[in-house]
Amino acid sequence: MTAVHENPVTTAADSLGTDIAADSLGTDIAADTVQVTPVAGHIGADISGVDLRETLTEAQVATISAALYEYKVLFFRDQHIGHAEQIAFSRRFGAVTPSHPYDDDAPTEFPEILAVDSRLYEKRFGVKKFSYTNQWHTDVSPLINPPAASILRAEIAPERGGDTRWTNLVAAYENLPDALRRFVDGLRAEHRFGGSRPVWDADSDYAKKVATAPLVTEHPVVRVHPVTGERALFVNPGFTTRIVGLRPDQSDAILKLLFDEIAQPAYTVRFRWERGSIAFWDNRATAHLAPSDLDHLDVTRVLYRTTLEGEIPVGIDGQPSTPISGAAFKGA
Repeated sequence: MTAVHENPVTTAADSLGTDIAADSLGTDIAADTVQVTPVAGHIGADISGVDLRETLTEAQVATISAALYEYKVLFFRDQHIGHAEQIAFSRRFGAVTPSHPYDDDAPTEFPEILAVDSRLYEKRFGVKKFSYTNQWHTDVSPLINPPAASILRAEIAPERGGDTRWTNLVAAYENLPDALRRFVDGLRAEHRFGGSRPVWDADSDYAKKVATAPLVTEHPVVRVHPVTGERALFVNPGFTTRIVGLRPDQSDAILKLLFDEIAQPAYTVRFRWERGSIAFWDNRATAHLAPSDLDHLDVTRVLYRTTLEGEIPVGIDGQPSTPISGAAFKGA
């Protein structure tokens, strides 16, 4: 069933962190042609009726923003755009950051673009890879201000394999038993870039960069979404290393329980990449899983990511995250 969202009650037309009443958009609402089609029970929607080669109207931005908050990850097909158009699209929803705190492979004329390129990873990490990590993760959560959202565009997609999955961290939290929700509400956890099992060779240049400028932050285990007010589990096996204040064995047991919960298939959606495909996800309310089915194949996979600047997470007690190492990552 296709839902055409023409009059969202609350949107974020100028920024992912700014609410605007729909009636403030005036007659532009009537020109909105964006179609939003949910694709899974808890997460994900296909977006059609929009051409990202063109400048979006305020109504289109409003509809896409509202859909992002509701469905957490949005999928666009057959959008054959370049770096400049991807950056321009991203800027309609917030400040675009440089590609990544540790990236030095961005195209020089487009420093906002992160290349998720299988041809680069062996050089960067010293091992054959198709993504930074094959664990569930929320992008760069060890930052004091993790990204608000990410936009990923496929340039070269393998004929088979290479799918990405996303999970809804709000649904994972809401479906915990009441007693467990009350327990995790007050916990905080350390997020460390590289986690407890770095995915690169210890002697690689990447390992040296991370060791020189580590990213470590203490975040609430349950964060409050700054726009929707929803509560989401904010832990992931890619970056979360320990629960603060617990013995290692206790911390490991609780994290395993929470990691298993966010990976429940019921909360997930899977996306098949083709050239021109784009995924746009709310990084405050999701984790995602890169493919692990390509390492034995002689294939190339190239995607390009832009990132929107986030804010410091806040727990349900109103307490913000605490930086341990590393500065905030800001956009232009």
